[in-house]
Amino acid sequence: MARPVLVRLLAGIVLTAVLVVSAAAPLVRAASDELTVTRVDFASIGRLAPDVLDLALGASACAVRAGAAALPATLTVIDYSLPSTAKRLLVFDLVAKRLLYEELVAHGSGSGANVPTAFSNTPDSHQTSLGLFVTDRSYVGKNGYSLRMDGLDPGFNDRARERAIVIHGAPYVDLSLAQAQGRIGRSWGCPAVRPAVARQLIDRVAGGGMVFAYYPDSKFLKGSKFVQCAAAAASATTAAAAR
Repeated sequence: MARPVLVRLLAGIVLTAVLVVSAAAPLVRAASDELTVTRVDFASIGRLAPDVLDLALGASACAVRAGAAALPATLTVIDYSLPSTAKRLLVFDLVAKRLLYEELVAHGSGSGANVPTAFSNTPDSHQTSLGLFVTDRSYVGKNGYSLRMDGLDPGFNDRARERAIVIHGAPYVDLSLAQAQGRIGRSWGCPAVRPAVARQLIDRVAGGGMVFAYYPDSKFLKGSKFVQCAAAAASATTAAAAR
């Protein structure tokens, strides 16, 4: 009688293991997962420069391929080469392949006035960080409804959580303020957005969305492994097309 009981016990253990693995499956990147979306898949990319979107998509694809992130449903691109008075934050739905948001976004007070020129990964610098981020869960903090992010670029943004670099709403992100003083208000490094859109935008990009913060900084462009990977892939594609 002991043997049938043992068999049933082992079967139960195996079944439990299968259920646990199945439940965890969405968090595990399958080898077949590839980000294959390109710029031409979108009917509109807003005012975003095509080469910036190409770089953001390429860097994200490299991160997924390397297993640094799961396949994202959204890609948020912030072009900090544009002034704070421009709608320089754009959110793309990578599944439906469409532009969802085009918004004002703040940069850190230590990064510059209307156009940021200085970027940092250092705590208390009050500067914006560049690179590829992956979003986590939303929470309510001192800035209200907010979204935590983890930086994937060592040396450029991998201290984002330590620095509390999050997406949140802020009243100083306001078009009328920009028109009055020539720029919107500045954060302590967070990509703050308009309070009216903050919650819905956060909910849309939370839980594994990619965020790519761009500026044509030579140190960043040469030092980010995902940017370098994207550039190499683009060069290989161009070379293959020329044959």
